Amino acid sequence: MIAGARQPREDGPLPVPPSHQGCAIDSVRVHLPARRGELRDRHEDGHHLHHLVWRLGPGVRVCSSAVLGGGIGPRAWILNAQVPGGYPRLDPDRHLAEIAVTEGLTGPGAGLMTAADVAAYTTGHDGGVTAIVTTGLGVRGWAAAPDASAPRTAAPGPAVRAPHRPGTVNIVVTLPAALSDAALVNAVATATEAKVQALLDAGLDCSGTPTDAVCVAAPEPGPDDGEPFAGPRSTWGARIARAVHTAVLAGARLS
Repeated sequence: MIAGARQPREDGPLPVPPSHQGCAIDSVRVHLPARRGELRDRHEDGHHLHHLVWRLGPGVRVCSSAVLGGGIGPRAWILNAQVPGGYPRLDPDRHLAEIAVTEGLTGPGAGLMTAADVAAYTTGHDGGVTAIVTTGLGVRGWAAAPDASAPRTAAPGPAVRAPHRPGTVNIVVTLPAALSDAALVNAVATATEAKVQALLDAGLDCSGTPTDAVCVAAPEPGPDDGEPFAGPRSTWGARIARAVHTAVLAGARLS
């Protein structure tokens, strides 16, 4: 089988210091769905949490916006970890690396985080493409929002704060076809377009959340440099779009 503040690390996960801001992590396997990664169960600081792990092995490249291992490059694994709402740590990349160590993951990898229930992940499949999505829409909105720092011409009314359930829409796409660098970037854009389409089809007035992340994993290209296109009207881009749309739509309807 075949997401940023930090640059990708090519020498494996960040080392775990003797003392860190987190706590002991106890992880056990829940089940292993075909082509869906492993759903894992862990306990941290009194919280019962889940994470998904893709053990990609050698020969796979990932293009992603992940907080750990983002960018384009070879990745041996992907981790999508659930964290509590009001996440207190200031080192999410190190936290993800700690979880990776407990899973025995080695080599470079990509790590995402979300406050959504990872165990409630949804899937989409199309023509060899698999999309796995964790959906949290408690803090949703439009990407092109007004500038909050812009001067106001009139005195604002009383602030009204609605309670929010924190979360993130994390998308992990795997496909069997090698993609060029440009096509990998195009695939991320295509997945994002399909996400927004699904949110609108679910009746939501938003383009996502401020912390959404995407990972696209594909085999390393050979001498031919891989497929040159992954836009929504290309063969593989269309499959990516449909798989992502299916998964996000299902997740949005459950949220």
